[in-house]
Amino acid sequence: MKTRRTFLGGMLLTGAATGLAGSLSLSQVPNIPPKPQPAQEPVAEPPGLPSPEKQMLEDNNKDIHKKVERLYQLATELKTEVDKTDSTKVLSLNLVKKAEEIEKLAHEIKNRSKG
Repeated sequence: MKTRRTFLGGMLLTGAATGLAGSLSLSQVPNIPPKPQPAQEPVAEPPGLPSPEKQMLEDNNKDIHKKVERLYQLATELKTEVDKTDSTKVLSLNLVKKAEEIEKLAHEIKNRSKG
């Protein structure tokens, strides 16, 4: 009886040790990342036909440049008018309108630039 217990206890310990060793060795296997796929090159469009997105960006850019030029012109005109008038005595309605137009144009440029 004693030998049978010793034998079964030894088998139990051996089995437990083998199971633990197997699970530890499995947990230490490094994860190998999958091989990256070669990047697909974008299909090049013919040089004569710009994409709609590119055309839209170019149109926005042209529009912004026009508005900035107009803004510069208005600001210059406003400065010359302010230099001519004495704003401490009289506030010209033309000055106020020009300032509002500059503000509106600057707001449009800001919104167009954001997209």
